[in-house]
Amino acid sequence: MKMLLDLLRFLATLIYAYLEAFVKLFVPVKRKSVSGELVLITGAGHGVGRATACEFAKRQSRLVLWDINKHGIEDTAAECRRLGATVQTFVVDCSKREEIYSAAEKVRKDIGDVSILVNNAGVITTADLLSTRDEQIERMFEVNILAHIWTTRAFLPTMMDNNYGHIVTVASAAGHFVTSFMVTYCSSKFAAVGFHKGLTEELSTLRKDGIKTTCLCPVFINTGFVKNPSIRLGKILEIDEVVEALMEGILTNQKMVFVPSSQRFTLLLEKLLPERAIDFLKKMTDIKFDAVVGQRSTQ
Repeated sequence: MKMLLDLLRFLATLIYAYLEAFVKLFVPVKRKSVSGELVLITGAGHGVGRATACEFAKRQSRLVLWDINKHGIEDTAAECRRLGATVQTFVVDCSKREEIYSAAEKVRKDIGDVSILVNNAGVITTADLLSTRDEQIERMFEVNILAHIWTTRAFLPTMMDNNYGHIVTVASAAGHFVTSFMVTYCSSKFAAVGFHKGLTEELSTLRKDGIKTTCLCPVFINTGFVKNPSIRLGKILEIDEVVEALMEGILTNQKMVFVPSSQRFTLLLEKLLPERAIDFLKKMTDIKFDAVVGQRSTQ
Protein backbone atom coordinates (compact mmCIF):
# COMPACT_ATOMS: atom_id res chain seq x y z
CA MET A 1 0.00 0.00 0.00
CA LYS A 2 2.80 2.44 0.89
CA MET A 3 4.48 1.77 -2.46
CA LEU A 4 1.22 2.52 -4.27
CA LEU A 5 0.75 5.78 -2.36
CA ASP A 6 4.34 6.80 -3.15
CA LEU A 7 3.72 6.06 -6.83
CA LEU A 8 0.56 8.20 -6.81
CA ARG A 9 2.43 11.03 -5.11
CA PHE A 10 5.17 10.76 -7.73
CA LEU A 11 2.64 10.93 -10.59
CA ALA A 12 0.96 13.93 -8.99
CA THR A 13 4.32 15.66 -8.57
CA LEU A 14 5.23 14.86 -12.18
CA ILE A 15 1.99 16.33 -13.53
CA TYR A 16 2.40 19.42 -11.34
CA ALA A 17 5.99 19.90 -12.52
CA TYR A 18 4.96 19.74 -16.18
CA LEU A 19 2.10 22.18 -15.61
CA GLU A 20 4.43 24.54 -13.74
CA ALA A 21 6.98 24.40 -16.56
CA PHE A 22 4.23 25.11 -19.12
CA VAL A 23 2.94 28.13 -17.18
CA LYS A 24 6.48 29.51 -16.87
CA LEU A 25 6.67 29.68 -20.67
CA PHE A 26 4.16 32.54 -20.55
CA VAL A 27 5.03 34.22 -17.25
CA PRO A 28 8.03 36.57 -17.08
CA VAL A 29 10.73 35.22 -14.79
CA LYS A 30 11.54 37.42 -11.81
CA ARG A 31 15.19 38.51 -11.72
CA LYS A 32 16.87 39.16 -8.39
CA SER A 33 18.90 42.26 -7.63
CA VAL A 34 22.65 41.92 -7.04
CA SER A 35 23.13 45.58 -6.13
CA GLY A 36 25.42 45.87 -3.10
CA GLU A 37 26.31 42.16 -3.12
CA LEU A 38 29.98 41.30 -2.54
CA VAL A 39 30.93 39.25 -5.60
CA LEU A 40 34.23 37.36 -5.82
CA ILE A 41 35.32 36.20 -9.28
CA THR A 42 38.35 34.00 -9.90
CA GLY A 43 40.16 34.18 -13.23
CA ALA A 44 38.88 37.74 -13.66
CA GLY A 45 41.85 39.02 -15.65
CA HIS A 46 40.50 38.21 -19.10
CA GLY A 47 37.77 36.52 -21.14
CA VAL A 48 34.60 35.33 -19.44
CA GLY A 49 35.86 36.39 -16.00
CA ARG A 50 36.46 39.97 -17.10
CA ALA A 51 33.14 40.24 -18.94
CA THR A 52 31.29 38.78 -15.95
CA ALA A 53 32.93 41.31 -13.63
CA CYS A 54 31.77 44.14 -15.89
CA GLU A 55 28.21 42.84 -15.90
CA PHE A 56 28.14 42.77 -12.09
CA ALA A 57 29.67 46.27 -12.07
CA LYS A 58 26.80 47.52 -14.25
CA ARG A 59 24.42 46.16 -11.63
CA GLN A 60 26.14 48.04 -8.74
CA SER A 61 27.73 44.98 -7.12
CA ARG A 62 30.90 45.30 -5.04
CA LEU A 63 33.69 43.30 -6.62
CA VAL A 64 36.63 41.23 -5.42
CA LEU A 65 38.71 40.05 -8.37
CA TRP A 66 41.28 37.25 -8.30
CA ASP A 67 43.71 36.31 -11.04
CA ILE A 68 47.28 35.08 -11.41
CA ASN A 69 47.98 37.88 -13.94
CA LYS A 70 48.43 41.24 -12.18
CA HIS A 71 48.21 43.35 -15.35
CA GLY A 72 45.08 41.55 -16.55
CA ILE A 73 43.26 41.93 -13.28
CA GLU A 74 44.17 45.61 -12.96
CA ASP A 75 42.80 46.24 -16.46
CA THR A 76 39.55 44.51 -15.47
CA ALA A 77 39.38 46.53 -12.25
CA ALA A 78 39.88 49.81 -14.13
CA GLU A 79 37.07 48.93 -16.53
CA CYS A 80 34.73 48.03 -13.64
CA ARG A 81 35.56 51.23 -11.77
CA ARG A 82 34.67 53.24 -14.88
CA LEU A 83 31.27 51.55 -14.62
CA GLY A 84 30.94 52.83 -11.05
CA ALA A 85 31.83 49.70 -9.08
CA THR A 86 33.93 49.39 -5.93
CA VAL A 87 36.71 46.92 -6.76
CA GLN A 88 39.44 45.13 -4.81
CA THR A 89 42.02 42.96 -6.55
CA PHE A 90 44.19 40.07 -5.40
CA VAL A 91 46.92 38.26 -7.31
CA VAL A 92 46.16 34.61 -6.53
CA ASP A 93 47.45 31.39 -8.07
CA CYS A 94 44.35 29.20 -7.89
CA SER A 95 46.47 26.07 -8.27
CA LYS A 96 47.78 26.66 -4.73
CA ARG A 97 45.44 25.90 -1.83
CA GLU A 98 47.49 27.96 0.65
CA GLU A 99 47.22 31.08 -1.53
CA ILE A 100 43.47 30.62 -1.85
CA TYR A 101 42.95 30.26 1.89
CA SER A 102 45.27 33.20 2.66
CA ALA A 103 43.54 35.51 0.17
CA ALA A 104 40.11 34.38 1.39
CA GLU A 105 41.05 35.27 4.96
CA LYS A 106 42.15 38.75 3.86
CA VAL A 107 38.87 39.24 2.01
CA ARG A 108 36.84 38.25 5.07
CA LYS A 109 38.83 40.47 7.46
CA ASP A 110 39.39 43.54 5.29
CA ILE A 111 36.38 43.66 2.96
CA GLY A 112 33.52 41.53 4.24
CA ASP A 113 31.48 38.40 3.61
CA VAL A 114 31.31 37.17 0.02
CA SER A 115 27.69 36.54 -0.97
CA ILE A 116 28.26 35.53 -4.61
CA LEU A 117 31.24 33.32 -5.51
CA VAL A 118 32.05 32.83 -9.20
CA ASN A 119 34.56 30.01 -9.68
CA ASN A 120 35.73 30.88 -13.18
CA ALA A 121 39.50 30.27 -13.26
CA GLY A 122 40.48 27.47 -15.62
CA VAL A 123 43.43 26.07 -17.58
CA ILE A 124 43.75 23.64 -20.47
CA THR A 125 46.37 21.63 -22.34
CA THR A 126 45.12 20.19 -25.63
CA ALA A 127 47.09 17.01 -26.29
CA ASP A 128 46.62 13.29 -26.34
CA LEU A 129 46.96 11.69 -22.92
CA LEU A 130 50.49 10.35 -23.43
CA SER A 131 51.71 13.71 -24.76
CA THR A 132 50.41 15.56 -21.70
CA ARG A 133 53.05 16.11 -19.03
CA ASP A 134 52.40 15.14 -15.41
CA GLU A 135 52.57 18.74 -14.22
CA GLN A 136 50.03 19.79 -16.85
CA ILE A 137 47.64 17.09 -15.67
CA GLU A 138 48.08 18.15 -12.04
CA ARG A 139 47.55 21.83 -12.83
CA MET A 140 44.33 21.18 -14.74
CA PHE A 141 42.87 19.37 -11.74
CA GLU A 142 44.25 21.91 -9.25
CA VAL A 143 42.69 24.89 -11.05
CA ASN A 144 39.63 23.38 -12.74
CA ILE A 145 38.18 21.53 -9.76
CA LEU A 146 40.27 21.61 -6.56
CA ALA A 147 40.28 25.43 -6.55
CA HIS A 148 36.46 25.34 -6.68
CA ILE A 149 36.44 23.17 -3.59
CA TRP A 150 38.95 25.32 -1.68
CA THR A 151 37.17 28.62 -2.44
CA THR A 152 33.78 27.13 -1.57
CA ARG A 153 35.13 25.74 1.73
CA ALA A 154 36.51 29.21 2.48
CA PHE A 155 33.32 31.20 1.86
CA LEU A 156 30.49 28.69 2.37
CA PRO A 157 30.48 28.75 6.21
CA THR A 158 29.20 32.35 6.35
CA MET A 159 26.67 31.60 3.62
CA MET A 160 25.49 28.62 5.70
CA ASP A 161 25.22 30.76 8.84
CA ASN A 162 23.10 33.30 6.97
CA ASN A 163 21.33 30.80 4.70
CA TYR A 164 22.10 33.24 1.91
CA GLY A 165 24.46 33.28 -1.05
CA HIS A 166 25.15 32.03 -4.55
CA ILE A 167 27.93 29.72 -5.76
CA VAL A 168 28.64 29.73 -9.49
CA THR A 169 30.64 26.98 -11.17
CA VAL A 170 32.02 27.83 -14.61
CA ALA A 171 32.43 24.37 -16.13
CA SER A 172 32.16 23.45 -19.82
CA ALA A 173 30.32 21.35 -22.35
CA ALA A 174 33.40 19.14 -21.84
CA GLY A 175 31.90 18.35 -18.43
CA HIS A 176 29.10 16.45 -20.21
CA PHE A 177 30.58 15.37 -23.56
CA VAL A 178 34.01 13.88 -24.23
CA THR A 179 36.44 15.07 -26.89
CA SER A 180 39.66 13.46 -28.07
CA PHE A 181 42.89 15.24 -27.08
CA MET A 182 41.15 16.73 -24.04
CA VAL A 183 41.13 13.66 -21.79
CA THR A 184 42.45 15.42 -18.69
CA TYR A 185 40.48 18.62 -19.32
CA CYS A 186 37.23 16.68 -19.82
CA SER A 187 37.95 14.70 -16.64
CA SER A 188 38.44 17.89 -14.62
CA LYS A 189 35.27 19.47 -16.04
CA PHE A 190 33.21 16.33 -15.41
CA ALA A 191 34.46 16.69 -11.83
CA ALA A 192 33.39 20.35 -11.76
CA VAL A 193 29.88 19.46 -12.94
CA GLY A 194 29.76 16.68 -10.36
CA PHE A 195 30.89 19.10 -7.66
CA HIS A 196 28.11 21.51 -8.59
CA LYS A 197 25.48 18.76 -8.56
CA GLY A 198 26.74 17.26 -5.32
CA LEU A 199 26.90 20.63 -3.57
CA THR A 200 23.40 21.52 -4.80
CA GLU A 201 22.03 18.25 -3.45
CA GLU A 202 23.81 18.63 -0.12
CA LEU A 203 22.54 22.18 0.42
CA SER A 204 19.02 20.94 -0.29
CA THR A 205 19.40 18.08 2.20
CA LEU A 206 20.65 20.55 4.83
CA ARG A 207 17.64 22.80 4.04
CA LYS A 208 19.87 25.72 3.07
CA ASP A 209 17.47 26.82 0.35
CA GLY A 210 18.70 30.42 0.56
CA ILE A 211 22.04 29.41 -1.00
CA LYS A 212 21.66 29.13 -4.76
CA THR A 213 23.93 27.34 -7.21
CA THR A 214 24.49 27.79 -10.94
CA CYS A 215 26.71 25.83 -13.33
CA LEU A 216 27.73 27.26 -16.73
CA CYS A 217 28.50 24.80 -19.54
CA PRO A 218 29.41 26.48 -22.85
CA VAL A 219 30.95 24.96 -25.97
CA PHE A 220 34.06 26.55 -27.53
CA ILE A 221 34.35 30.29 -26.86
CA ASN A 222 36.37 32.72 -28.96
CA THR A 223 38.91 33.60 -26.25
CA GLY A 224 42.11 31.93 -27.47
CA PHE A 225 41.76 29.42 -24.63
CA VAL A 226 41.72 26.66 -27.28
CA LYS A 227 43.69 27.39 -30.45
CA ASN A 228 41.86 27.42 -33.80
CA PRO A 229 38.68 25.59 -32.79
CA SER A 230 36.11 24.70 -35.43
CA ILE A 231 32.87 22.75 -35.36
CA ARG A 232 30.75 21.64 -38.29
CA LEU A 233 27.42 21.55 -36.48
CA GLY A 234 27.11 24.76 -34.47
CA LYS A 235 29.40 27.72 -34.03
CA ILE A 236 32.19 29.13 -31.91
CA LEU A 237 30.64 31.32 -29.23
CA GLU A 238 31.49 34.94 -28.48
CA ILE A 239 32.23 35.99 -24.91
CA ASP A 240 29.28 38.40 -24.70
CA GLU A 241 26.64 35.78 -25.54
CA VAL A 242 28.08 33.35 -23.00
CA VAL A 243 28.18 35.95 -20.22
CA GLU A 244 24.67 37.13 -21.08
CA ALA A 245 23.42 33.56 -20.57
CA LEU A 246 25.45 33.22 -17.37
CA MET A 247 24.07 36.43 -15.87
CA GLU A 248 20.53 35.43 -16.78
CA GLY A 249 21.15 32.10 -15.06
CA ILE A 250 22.46 33.78 -11.91
CA LEU A 251 19.72 36.41 -11.75
CA THR A 252 16.97 33.80 -12.20
CA ASN A 253 18.66 31.12 -10.01
CA GLN A 254 18.99 28.54 -12.78
CA LYS A 255 20.92 25.47 -11.68
CA MET A 256 22.38 24.53 -15.08
CA VAL A 257 23.09 26.93 -17.95
CA PHE A 258 23.95 25.36 -21.31
CA VAL A 259 25.26 27.57 -24.12
CA PRO A 260 23.84 26.83 -26.59
CA SER A 261 20.74 25.44 -24.88
CA SER A 262 20.48 22.71 -27.55
CA GLN A 263 23.02 20.74 -25.50
CA ARG A 264 20.11 19.56 -23.35
CA PHE A 265 18.66 17.80 -26.40
CA THR A 266 22.08 16.33 -27.25
CA LEU A 267 22.38 14.93 -23.73
CA LEU A 268 18.98 13.28 -24.15
CA LEU A 269 20.06 11.79 -27.49
CA GLU A 270 23.16 10.29 -25.86
CA LYS A 271 20.92 8.40 -23.46
CA LEU A 272 18.42 7.24 -26.10
CA LEU A 273 20.42 6.51 -29.26
CA PRO A 274 22.49 3.38 -29.87
CA GLU A 275 26.27 3.72 -29.73
CA ARG A 276 26.72 3.43 -33.51
CA ALA A 277 24.31 6.33 -34.11
CA ILE A 278 26.09 8.47 -31.51
CA ASP A 279 29.45 7.79 -33.16
CA PHE A 280 27.99 8.88 -36.52
CA LEU A 281 26.71 12.14 -35.00
CA LYS A 282 30.16 12.83 -33.53
CA LYS A 283 31.72 12.43 -36.97
CA MET A 284 29.13 14.82 -38.40
CA THR A 285 29.97 17.38 -35.71
CA ASP A 286 33.65 17.23 -36.77
CA ILE A 287 35.24 19.08 -33.85
CA LYS A 288 38.77 20.30 -34.60
CA PHE A 289 41.41 22.37 -32.79
CA ASP A 290 45.19 22.56 -32.45
CA ALA A 291 46.60 19.79 -30.25
CA VAL A 292 49.86 18.02 -29.54
CA VAL A 293 49.57 14.41 -30.69
CA GLY A 294 52.12 11.60 -30.74
CA GLN A 295 54.83 13.27 -28.65
CA ARG A 296 54.97 10.93 -25.69
CA SER A 297 55.84 12.72 -22.49
CA THR A 298 58.71 11.54 -20.33
CA GLN A 299 56.88 12.83 -17.23
